[in-house]
Amino acid sequence: MSRTRLLIGLLGLLVVAVVAVLLIKLPKASDAEPAPPAAVEPPPRHAGLDYQLGGPYPPPAGVQVVVRDRTAPIADGLYNVCYVNAFQTQPGEESGWDQDLLLKDAAGKLVIDEDWDEPLLDLRTADKRTRIAAKVNGWIDGCAAKGYQAIEPDNYDSYTRSKGLLTAAQAKEFLTLLATHAHTKNLAIGQKNTADLAVDRKAVGLDFAVSEECGQYDECDTYAEAFGDNVLVIEYTPDGLRKACTAFGDRLSIVLRDRDVQPAGDSAYVRKSC
Repeated sequence: MSRTRLLIGLLGLLVVAVVAVLLIKLPKASDAEPAPPAAVEPPPRHAGLDYQLGGPYPPPAGVQVVVRDRTAPIADGLYNVCYVNAFQTQPGEESGWDQDLLLKDAAGKLVIDEDWDEPLLDLRTADKRTRIAAKVNGWIDGCAAKGYQAIEPDNYDSYTRSKGLLTAAQAKEFLTLLATHAHTKNLAIGQKNTADLAVDRKAVGLDFAVSEECGQYDECDTYAEAFGDNVLVIEYTPDGLRKACTAFGDRLSIVLRDRDVQPAGDSAYVRKSC
């Protein structure tokens, strides 16, 4: 064998070895945590907050972040979060869904969130998760078109009310579909409640948290640690507000609202902050 051919052969082996080492060191695509695009901006930290799901009204002075239902217009000049019921149907709206996408028990009866009279959606297969996500993502597109900057997908914890039919893994897989789509629309997406899954927020692709009564139930630290203080807190009792404000009033966005989150002017309306 000539010296030239020998050198070429040795160089070829060296290149193969180097490539192999690099491939071993590179993370697999499936192991990488999804990162939101640069255009996605989560809500500002430690900001004035108002939770207006019961109907839109002019935000009080000092409010910077407003959460409204997807059917409502945005509050001009503020950071707007769009509420979407993603894991359950609104009461009476189950006829708008393909019936096989509604969760049913062994007797064929709808599985209902009894507190809100909301049928749960069936997330048990990849095909069903994809079909449900297609509908919810249409609502997300509507939020983007109205000028919202973020999405609050509700009922992440519906698996805990599913009579053991749904799992946390299925909930995370479904929410990942929504997060991926929201980011393509330059929308931030939040984790609603479900403190047990906060540790998975990066793998799912979540940008901030929305917590109801984390002060009341001593969970604010869980969200604050997972989301770097980017947490919107809604309390429904004076004691919950006191506890949240005492421990996190200088870090998180906190508001007290009446449980039905009625608009200003209603006799049941309550709103206070730290």
